[in-house]
Amino acid sequence: MQTLHDFQRQNAEVHEKAKFLELESISSKLNPHLFKNILNSIQSHAYQTYYAIDKMSGVLDYILYESQKERVTPKDELYFTQQLIEVNKIKLSPLFELSVKTKIDTEDSFYNKPVIPPLITVDLIENAFKHADIQSQDSFINIVLECRNAYFKIMVSNKISSQPKLLKEKSGIGLQNLEKRLNLIYGNNYKLSFGIDGDSYVAQLKIDFKDATT
Repeated sequence: MQTLHDFQRQNAEVHEKAKFLELESISSKLNPHLFKNILNSIQSHAYQTYYAIDKMSGVLDYILYESQKERVTPKDELYFTQQLIEVNKIKLSPLFELSVKTKIDTEDSFYNKPVIPPLITVDLIENAFKHADIQSQDSFINIVLECRNAYFKIMVSNKISSQPKLLKEKSGIGLQNLEKRLNLIYGNNYKLSFGIDGDSYVAQLKIDFKDATT
């Protein structure tokens, strides 16, 4: 006869399998989109191909070998994010204002622990480079990366382009997938916000590791 404990255990196992399948499905949608954007960047700036390929090598290694893991360390994800920024930077003119600030405590107890899903920063970075007004003289992209006091945080802001947007059928899927991943993994132990502040678009993600089940 099945006991309440047996039922609860089986229900938990089914729930975990469902989470794994959904995360696997979401992850499979990320990589092709990321590949396409990076390759387009390199193709449009052939004179920087050697530099771009060198940076892209690190990005591809991470995608091929680390993205299959359920969790990676903040250290690894931050390194990947910085490489991704460098690859995207070739789209910009030398006069474009790109600011990248880091506030990282390498002694933080979570810095070297596998507590974060891979590629969690992709959508925020890609959206900034995709939608920034790179032609305007006063345009900018500001990125802040933090890992300290048992939390991981990325904040990205960019000036909104004055050019009319081309509507795309799959626009917004990246952020929807990001929210799904975060909800499945962290529950209420994260905060994701994005919106318009004046002439800027601001996106921010903060993950609190202290109370999260990892």
